[in-house]
Amino acid sequence: MNAPDALFARPTAKLISGNHACALGAVAAGCRFFAGYPITPSSEVAERLARLLPQVDGVFIQMEDEIASMAAVIGAAMGGVKAMTATSGPGFSLKQENLGYAAAAEIPCVVIDVMRGGPSTGMPTRPAQADIMQTRWGSHGDYPVIVLAPASVREIHDETVRAFALAETLRTPVVVLYDQAIAQLTETVELPASVPQVERRWASGPRAEHQPYAASADGVPAMARPGAGYRTHTTGLTHSESGFPSQKPEVVERNQTRLLTKLERNRERIESFETLACDDAEVLIVAIGISARAAQRAVAMARERGVKAGLFRPITLWPFPEEALRAAAAGVRAVLVPEMNAGQLRLEVERVLRTKPVTGLNRYDGEAIAPTAIAARVEALAKEAA
Repeated sequence: MNAPDALFARPTAKLISGNHACALGAVAAGCRFFAGYPITPSSEVAERLARLLPQVDGVFIQMEDEIASMAAVIGAAMGGVKAMTATSGPGFSLKQENLGYAAAAEIPCVVIDVMRGGPSTGMPTRPAQADIMQTRWGSHGDYPVIVLAPASVREIHDETVRAFALAETLRTPVVVLYDQAIAQLTETVELPASVPQVERRWASGPRAEHQPYAASADGVPAMARPGAGYRTHTTGLTHSESGFPSQKPEVVERNQTRLLTKLERNRERIESFETLACDDAEVLIVAIGISARAAQRAVAMARERGVKAGLFRPITLWPFPEEALRAAAAGVRAVLVPEMNAGQLRLEVERVLRTKPVTGLNRYDGEAIAPTAIAARVEALAKEAA
């Protein structure tokens, strides 16, 4: 497993929900600004932060809509504050234009997306996993984004903390993506008393020579701290290293290439995944969120019946952990992707594995996929592949 650095320090046991854990993780990571609009099933994140942020001299604002919420978060982040918003599918759709702006202008921020049944208004109180592709390709054009997919209450806390660390160090939006079942699940967890504080790289050196989008060794430019005297220009237009708009092909290609490759250059610090019983697996399950929780039980059930099943769970969903999946699937005969949508994750698994037979197990009626259903399909695939 390639997972985040340990965050433990004098642990404290708490009985909390996933959304509560998200709010606690955000404050622990240094979030001091939240702008959002209530939407089921993410509203508890906002409700908790409305109480927590004033206690740490932070600011909570309920905006008039989701578009304005994302704009306010971008403004706060440009002002030097760690900022976040939380929403669900319909609201996430409205945030897309400003999310693309944040990616293009390299403004660090965190977006929580709690998935519910769709499309459109769909099923506000039922779980789904149908925002997978939207988190990657929701805004127009080519742009970088990091998406983290926790599968437990404790992991929601830790991945929210990590989301802020990645956003600040790589100057990019980070989406924390989980489904309604995980969001409103209540578990007893051990939370750390404190977590490491990660800050963005601020501009230094002669002010007259500052280039706000100059290339660096890791592809991430230093950001001008407000009030420090460094001239900067921020725009959603394609721009040169100076920040000012440019449509010169050679300038656009140079700067867009840096933008589009900076996550790949930093993949080691981004990528995280979990494997279960993959060493001798004949059938591999690939799943996220509540489907991965069910798959864990399904692996045990299948092995009790003599079927060698394994599980690969991407924690970093985008960029997708391609090489890790190929390694986990190297010796398997079949791959099963259980997901609460019509087959979005399966498309990515097929792209990565190519020569392996990949089967989907889909449900989009507002109910989670049961471990028994996953185990039954695993056994059927094992027989077909024998």
